[in-house]
Amino acid sequence: MNSPVDQLLKQLVQFDKCSPQPVYIQIAQQIINAIQRGYLSIGTVLPGTRVLSRLLKIHRNTVVAVYEELASQGWVEIIPNKGTFILMPEQTTAPIKATTQQLDQVYENSKKPGFPFQPSFNLASTLQTSKARYSINDGTPDLRLHPVHQFSRWYSAAMKRKSLISKWNRTTQVFHSVFETQLCNYLNATRGFHIKPNNLISTRSTEMSLYIVSRLLIKPKDVVIVGHLSNYAANMIFQQAGANIKTIPIDSNGLDIDYIRTHFVKDSVRCVYVCAHRHYPTSVTLSAERRLKLLELAKAYQFAIIEDDYDYDFQFEGSAMLPMASADANGVVVYLGKLGQSLFPSFQTGFVVATESLISEAKNYLQLLDKQGDIVQEQMLTELIYEGEIYRLIKKNVMVYKQRRDSLEMYLTRYFKDLITWEKPSGGLAIWLQFKYNISLVKLAEAAENYDLFLPKTILYQDRDTCAIRFGYGHLNEEEIESVIIKLKQAYNTVFKDFV
Repeated sequence: MNSPVDQLLKQLVQFDKCSPQPVYIQIAQQIINAIQRGYLSIGTVLPGTRVLSRLLKIHRNTVVAVYEELASQGWVEIIPNKGTFILMPEQTTAPIKATTQQLDQVYENSKKPGFPFQPSFNLASTLQTSKARYSINDGTPDLRLHPVHQFSRWYSAAMKRKSLISKWNRTTQVFHSVFETQLCNYLNATRGFHIKPNNLISTRSTEMSLYIVSRLLIKPKDVVIVGHLSNYAANMIFQQAGANIKTIPIDSNGLDIDYIRTHFVKDSVRCVYVCAHRHYPTSVTLSAERRLKLLELAKAYQFAIIEDDYDYDFQFEGSAMLPMASADANGVVVYLGKLGQSLFPSFQTGFVVATESLISEAKNYLQLLDKQGDIVQEQMLTELIYEGEIYRLIKKNVMVYKQRRDSLEMYLTRYFKDLITWEKPSGGLAIWLQFKYNISLVKLAEAAENYDLFLPKTILYQDRDTCAIRFGYGHLNEEEIESVIIKLKQAYNTVFKDFV
């Protein structure tokens, strides 16, 4: 007859061979659960490997793996020629014995700290949540276009590289990584650069890049010039650095560079933030003439240009205008970009291109913020760049996004022909929609919520002269775009009745 322990294990242990979790892990976890619940007491002898394999109808090697897993976590002790005995892992942290009278509050987290700290209004979260089925954002890619199975294969292949261990264990880096070299080659080929790894640093995101650059460039009360309508996230970072933000006009050719010359003097400006390729949020391109003026003015006035090129890859018609940084002969441009926008967000990376001395200082900041980095991500991106997969995915997705832009234009013409104006963008994943009537956009968002459509506050732009939204469409397919436009029109009609 089977022992009581055998009968207990037969009743308690259940596993699914179709589960993605290995069978030995499933069994080990259930035995641990039985120990924690007191079904298996300390000192109990577990069945031998052959007995348990017959009992559970699994291979003996699987049972060996189960016992090794339990032993590695300290739940059992395997004694040769004697058996496998249940242990209880020692508690590694002892509770603190309080001397206070409020004994019942010792193990509760306090809601307020016992010391003063400086809250940051500038970094208040802009995140909003909604239960609406549809939403409009400021222009993000569609995750559904990403080839899941290919990513799994690429990531798995990168994890198996024997060179990863040596990269993780390195104490010093004498030479530049293969990733930095490949990224330099890619940028030189696609964006007209002539850079070396000394001119480049890779970060987790564009926001991290801008944060590091702002710590290097900006001191409290330094003047930072941005467009009258600008990137709210960038403004938050500048404000946190203590900058004095000044806005200048924007027109169909981008930032008004002559306004800087007539309203500011030499050495009064620390830097100018510009999205030259597609201004955020209006998506207008800074003209070639104004680019040259800005480069000349930066040299004469001795200020830095922060060029944020957040969606360079998504160009639909013609060739994308090369970044100002590609024509920077005086070292005045700090270029921020993204790589891998056709990949999953966790595989995307930001980068900074600048002079060698600035990059050297930026790497010191990066060591504090992100010392570990992501070696697997770098390995995978290196191979995708080298094999041309990054370029292929971009070209493939650009065709899809172009069709979606054209569909959006068709539905806007059908439902909002005389109510909204817009310029057809040559690229990017968002369109700038300006309402002819100065309705309340806050009320529009509230009405849209009733029609199962979410309009976050970060895409609404309204003041005395502006009533517009930045309509991000990249995450919507053509059927969803039509549904969203219909719901937006219904919400508009509701608000317009009150307006008139």
